[in-house]
Amino acid sequence: MDSSIPPLRMRAKGDLRPDGKHVLYWMTAARRLHDNFALQRAAELAEQLDRPLIVLEPLRCGYRWASDRLHRFVIDGMADHAEALEDSGVLYHPYVEPEEDAGKGLLAALAEDACVVVADDSPAFFYRRMLKAALDQVPCRMEAVDSCGLVPLRATDQVFPTAYAFRRWLHKNLKRHLESRPARDPVALDGRRTRRFPGATRLPDGIAKRWPAAARGLLTGNNADAMAALPIDHDVQPGPLHGGPRAAEDCLATFLTERLPRYAEERNQPEVEAASGLSPYLHFGHIGTHTVLAALAEREEWSVDRLPDTGKGARAGWWQMGEDAESFLDELVTWRELGFNFCHHRRDHMEYDSLPDWAQATLEEHADDEREHVYTLEEFAQGRTHDALWNAAQNQLRVEGRMHNYLRMLWGKKILEWTAHPRDAVEVMFTLNDTYALDGRDPNSSSGILWCLGRYDRAWGPEREIFGKIRYMSSENTARKVRVKGYVQRWTEGSLFG
Repeated sequence: MDSSIPPLRMRAKGDLRPDGKHVLYWMTAARRLHDNFALQRAAELAEQLDRPLIVLEPLRCGYRWASDRLHRFVIDGMADHAEALEDSGVLYHPYVEPEEDAGKGLLAALAEDACVVVADDSPAFFYRRMLKAALDQVPCRMEAVDSCGLVPLRATDQVFPTAYAFRRWLHKNLKRHLESRPARDPVALDGRRTRRFPGATRLPDGIAKRWPAAARGLLTGNNADAMAALPIDHDVQPGPLHGGPRAAEDCLATFLTERLPRYAEERNQPEVEAASGLSPYLHFGHIGTHTVLAALAEREEWSVDRLPDTGKGARAGWWQMGEDAESFLDELVTWRELGFNFCHHRRDHMEYDSLPDWAQATLEEHADDEREHVYTLEEFAQGRTHDALWNAAQNQLRVEGRMHNYLRMLWGKKILEWTAHPRDAVEVMFTLNDTYALDGRDPNSSSGILWCLGRYDRAWGPEREIFGKIRYMSSENTARKVRVKGYVQRWTEGSLFG
């Protein structure tokens, strides 16, 4: 059937059933109603087939790292969606699994009478395995649609070794991909008219009883007992950030009006809030890069036709925007999409063995070097090292679910220095990050963590104990480069509770 989605963003398997009762969108990675290619595809199929559209947004409890923090952030988005779709004609079903494996069979049950199932396509976390497993459960056509970034996952056929190499590719290829952006409101066709498909008022018989929608008290957060009853980690409590697309849009607006004008100069200052703060929302799909770029373009009075057709891979100048905007876009586009590139092509993107050969070689040469300090996972988690700045960064991560971007690099380098072997360092970094960080379990996480051990980098001199030729960082040098005294005071243990 006709499609408005770029072919590179779609994969399909199975036969469409025109006599099915509905179109099903299985929302898992792109948890948003705006600028979502997958929802757009589902809506246009419902219109073409003249069938109701059902949106299933499930939340498992058996995934690794499941906690109050991560669950609450996702459920905040479910509350937004439930309200937004209440009178839309789209049947929205937010399902929060009450116990492990209770949700098994729900997708298959809804697919039983579906014409087609549309799913999110993402290489992150467990989504790829989950999608593969779902193919065996779905008796009709299944389409996987990529809404991960500005560049379709399948647009590249290689893993780029450096950010510079990827920028060179972007400068030659990104412009044509930007010309196909998702509809702002896939259900209402950007407000011009409402999609013409029949409305749906209830789930098929028996399904709602076996897999009931999340209770309103759980969605709104007014029923603490509902969250406490879930079999997840209750020690990792929600942080101060509210999840969901509404909070994501508010975060973007605040960034553009208050922080962007000083982004290039102050983003590396731990005592200053100049970073975008969008990373958790991008990770959970509550906002997409197309939305962010569109808002930035409006502020900069910019359009895609201003982009040159080629470039030399320079960090600044190619976008034809201001210094602050270009500095931000290098993070949002170059580094974020570089992480997705590696994750898409390499299943081992979270593993020590995925490091460049030179990095593994120098780390192994120095693996037996004497360590002055070696800490346990629990000591790391609780910020119990001898280094006050490192402890402060870990405390912020443990309490808020985020860490200042510049200090993430120091955080990782010191873990390498304070663990018995580089492989142990990788395990500790991923465990801490994925347990506490709202933007953990993400291609950006694996890129950032393994950058600390040489990914996307080169050999540096002088060669040092433990680090070998890996780029070195110290808390003392960091404190000389950026202001950290107030940050350390804020995040030392005695000040966390007043």
